[in-house]
Amino acid sequence: AGIKAHIAVPRDVPPVNLVEMRMSGADILLVDGLIDEAGRVIHGQATERGWFELNTLREPCRQEGKKTLGFELAEQGGWGDRCLPEVIVFPTGGGTGIVGMWKAFEELGQLGWIGPRRPKMVVVQSTGCAPLVRAFEQGADHADPWQGATTIAAGIRVPSAIGDYLVLKAVRESRGTAVAVSDDQILAAQSAMASETGIYASPEGAATWAALKPLRQRGFLTGDEDVVLFSTGIGIKYEPPPQSLI
Repeated sequence: AGIKAHIAVPRDVPPVNLVEMRMSGADILLVDGLIDEAGRVIHGQATERGWFELNTLREPCRQEGKKTLGFELAEQGGWGDRCLPEVIVFPTGGGTGIVGMWKAFEELGQLGWIGPRRPKMVVVQSTGCAPLVRAFEQGADHADPWQGATTIAAGIRVPSAIGDYLVLKAVRESRGTAVAVSDDQILAAQSAMASETGIYASPEGAATWAALKPLRQRGFLTGDEDVVLFSTGIGIKYEPPPQSLI
């Protein structure tokens, strides 16, 4: 389209992501900080230079695009009253996946294409960066920024989500929950997923697999539900796991 892209990312972003951006011709700004700081840098630059800003929930297109996650679930389930799973487990950073799907279900219901039953939405974060989990457990509508965020799952290393209240609203309306898992649990789940399903998931995707155990232990899941786990990336974009897990 001949449009120049300017992308701000944390300095410790996985190297393969930088390769993709550079090969696509983007101008890259390496930021000393996390994804929220990168967002602030781009917001300032966009305001100053008149760029069109694509930061999370700064424009409608990404949220509208995320609705296709919900559309595909309804389509693959055959539409109608029972087409959606009972539980959706989603790795959550900025929260557009949860927000987009919940919006999709509302709109499909208004059209009469699906019934009134909705999935319970489950937010999964890392114990090293779990602002939404903490806010959910505290009954808060907004999530205080997480200090000292650290996790191998870079895609959910979001200390402060601009759409926190929308995510929390969807989780509560759906009678869902929020759970945090450790990096060790994520690595173990990544190995288990690969050996049992053939899917070499990114740490974010593996976090959903890791979340199943605490969800069962809490009694949130009984083992009889129709559950969908979202794996939002592939493991080869990250540093390989420790040799002991391979």
